[in-house]
Amino acid sequence: MNLRPDPTFHATPKLAMQAPAETLAFTLMLSPDASQPDGLAVVDVDPASKSYGRIVHQLLMPHKGDEFHHFGWNACSSSLSPLSGHAFLERRYLIVPGIRSSRIYVIDVKEPLKAKIHKIIEPEEVFARTGYSRPHTIHCGPEGIYVSTLGGGGPEGTDGPPGIFIMDCESFEILGRYEMDRGQQEKHYDFWWNLPRDYMVNSEWGLPPQFENGLVPEDLLSNKYGHRIHFWNLRQRRNVQTLDLGANHQMALEIRPAHDPAKDHGFVGVVVDTTNLQGAIFTWRRKADGEFEAVKTIAIDPQPADPADLPELLKGFGAVPPLVTDIDLSLDDRFLYVSCWGTGEMRQYDVSDPMKPKLTGTVEIGGIVKRKAHPNGKAFGYGPQMVEVSRDGRRVYWTNSLYSTWDDQFYPGDRGGAMVMAHAGADGGLTLAEDFWVEFPKGYRSHQIRLEGGDCSTDSFCYPSV
Repeated sequence: MNLRPDPTFHATPKLAMQAPAETLAFTLMLSPDASQPDGLAVVDVDPASKSYGRIVHQLLMPHKGDEFHHFGWNACSSSLSPLSGHAFLERRYLIVPGIRSSRIYVIDVKEPLKAKIHKIIEPEEVFARTGYSRPHTIHCGPEGIYVSTLGGGGPEGTDGPPGIFIMDCESFEILGRYEMDRGQQEKHYDFWWNLPRDYMVNSEWGLPPQFENGLVPEDLLSNKYGHRIHFWNLRQRRNVQTLDLGANHQMALEIRPAHDPAKDHGFVGVVVDTTNLQGAIFTWRRKADGEFEAVKTIAIDPQPADPADLPELLKGFGAVPPLVTDIDLSLDDRFLYVSCWGTGEMRQYDVSDPMKPKLTGTVEIGGIVKRKAHPNGKAFGYGPQMVEVSRDGRRVYWTNSLYSTWDDQFYPGDRGGAMVMAHAGADGGLTLAEDFWVEFPKGYRSHQIRLEGGDCSTDSFCYPSV
């Protein structure tokens, strides 16, 4: 424990934007066939360094078959909440769940180039204490570490709905389930909150049989994947409202609330509309009467394609859907970044008016049909996927793998892991950095990124910007 708050904790988003630039990034490495253990890569992102754009340290796990996916910090700016009692924690540990094994690793990165395993929580403990499985998203909250799950109990993860559980942020002991009253919530994916306004929002993907062995076309065309978002009273741990985005809006995934807690809106990405193959972004906001509403504010069209160029899954459609698989919001709440994993696009929207987004930048790289190479001439396998934005909003990083079995369905054959970066203009615009290209070891794919000192999908703030 520190004697004063960690200097990487910031009371407001504006203060976080003024912090020193990141020099290191932490990126997950996935062995899709489980022939090697998954791992954590430490990447040099300091342009003044001789090892810029290279992996400078790797930590491999002692087990195989974990399927690393999302991960997060033990503590962040939310620790400055006046209700927390945890203001003197360090941003020191990365909590890394195995989505397939239900095993959780606590990684000590106080010395990033000597990152080491601090603790391993075995799946049996996760099951026994929560009844949940397939841990997915990690968020550091004021009173502990929140972990969302994609599965309930039983070997198929279908014995009861998935949910959220809480870990102690110092001992890393699993404390128990979050939910007191889950209402209509039956599936799970992402979640985030507005701490001073005391509410949480969560989204839905599907149950384990719907994603572990790949996309199930029959379930998709029958609109059986998630299409709702749920609002919770955060302290009471009670679902207070559920909004259905429409059954055709399949797979409501990433939740991105405004960073400034004085603002009462946010965004959720929808992978595909089954009526027209569009991708979509919905803006949700609280109305004057206290109820929430969600409005579709961005629709991204599919691109026509020769069926001969398409994977088996898409041949009958004669088009490539955008497949909106990740979104991220800059700390000033001005620019929303949208990963179109299918068409191979990273899009930038000005969301200064959250109800009227404006497209301000696009980068094409990868893609099911286009297969656009990086400016350095190297092939970028798959498409833009997990996106992370620097605190100052000037650098946008992304990787290319979605989920092992889905990668294989939409992009047959191993395409290799990669991480790239684009420069973002102060008033919009996006340009790929020609000198930044991270190649991962053979047999590994890359997924989520965390930036040293925090980033735009890590921290939640307790005080409004001035």
